[in-house]
Amino acid sequence: MKLLNCAALSAVLALSICVPVHAAPTWTEGVNYFLVVPARPTSLPAGKVEVTEVFSYACPACNLFVPTMHKLKASLPPNAVLDYLPASFNPSEDWPMFQLAYLTAQTLGVAEQTHDAMFNAVWQSGELAVLDPATRGIKSHLPTIEDAAKFYKEKAGVPIDKFLATAKSFAVDMKVRTAEGLIQAYMADSTPTIVVNGKYRLQVTSAGGPDQLVELVKYLVAKESK
Repeated sequence: MKLLNCAALSAVLALSICVPVHAAPTWTEGVNYFLVVPARPTSLPAGKVEVTEVFSYACPACNLFVPTMHKLKASLPPNAVLDYLPASFNPSEDWPMFQLAYLTAQTLGVAEQTHDAMFNAVWQSGELAVLDPATRGIKSHLPTIEDAAKFYKEKAGVPIDKFLATAKSFAVDMKVRTAEGLIQAYMADSTPTIVVNGKYRLQVTSAGGPDQLVELVKYLVAKESK
């Protein structure tokens, strides 16, 4: 029995040496993610955790980040609620117009269904491009809210007049002001930035890469779900 036990133990030790063990990553506050101070309470019911992307349709990094957002959405638990917060950082690249367009579409209930199509219109089809394909510089005539209204008419069936009237409404003006206030409160100064439950801020670079960002967000959601 003693010899048998020794042989079994030797086999276990050999396996433990030969087979690598992939430990769960260790996330460090202040390095991989940052506290939002003071934390911003969400409007979600108890038990729900908000995951927010600060983005712009005119942001090339946000366009490249779309597949990561798809992966993140698919991997989040049922109590997590994903939403989007449009930024207006770069007026010279039409970001305020795209912010207004998104918040108008959100008010009309068509933002989610047209989200990927808008990125495509800016970066693939060129329907709402901000870059001149010939010079790769910023276009001299950038897309207008009227151009966006045509896009939403085509993709979601929203009448152009209704979209433009909504864009000028008090409700959308308040959404724009709220978005600006939240971005400032989150201390988000680049896109894409992820904010978890109004408490934690992170980016691809702080997480260590796109896949690591997905895992870090899941970790923070679990932390907030306890």
